[in-house]
Amino acid sequence: MSTILEIDFAQPSGFRPLSLDLRTPPAADAPVVVFLHGGGWLRGSRKVFTPGIGVEESFDRIVAAGFAVASCEYRLSGEALFPAQLDDVAAALAWLHAHGADHGVDASRLVLWGVSAGATLAALTGLGRDDVGGVVDWFGPADLIALAQHDTGEPPAETREARWLGGPAPEIPDAALQASPIAQVHAGSPPFHISHGTDDEHVPFAQSASFARALRAAGADVEFHPVDGGRHFWQGLDDTGPVFDRAIEFVARVTARTQPG
Repeated sequence: MSTILEIDFAQPSGFRPLSLDLRTPPAADAPVVVFLHGGGWLRGSRKVFTPGIGVEESFDRIVAAGFAVASCEYRLSGEALFPAQLDDVAAALAWLHAHGADHGVDASRLVLWGVSAGATLAALTGLGRDDVGGVVDWFGPADLIALAQHDTGEPPAETREARWLGGPAPEIPDAALQASPIAQVHAGSPPFHISHGTDDEHVPFAQSASFARALRAAGADVEFHPVDGGRHFWQGLDDTGPVFDRAIEFVARVTARTQPG
């Protein structure tokens, strides 16, 4: 396995450089998983797949299955409001399309894999482009207006989604809808693999259940996996291997080359 750390892929004017870490398997022309971290859009790091799960069980597990992984950072809500983060993801994808082949990566076979807030960015990006082969959405907020009704004990203006949008979702519904994957579903939506713990206390399970229903109603290819007893970031699970393996199987399916007839 080859790893290149801290590749600068963008320099937004007035902001810090944005970097990605690229891990590649030995085989050339590997499909690529573009990973987007969680943290409520206000914290988190490209270096951590999910809190409590190490590199060997996450990034290395995906690479061992034959996929490159580009773990990308994006501007946090204290640096820039929505939709700046979507611009950052687009810049990372542009870098992969331009330079991926130099590192043995086939960016024409690309899957977005996001966790929590990163899953929202992955879903929005996948729903807004035609070069994404699939999206792995792990417990991502999908409906920010509904999420605003979830009591976090914080004042409405201090919730993670309000800090990202620039105000409470009910007060700026147009922006909240634009930032809600459920409102962006369309007939040409890419394949989705959605997993969500039934005991998630931070992002209600209903967020993913509703999103999966909306995708299916639009005719999208959807795998929806409720994870019994799972909490946010898969806390409460003794073994996260099965949830990783299901997602990796999805990535393999949607990036498989079409065999000539």
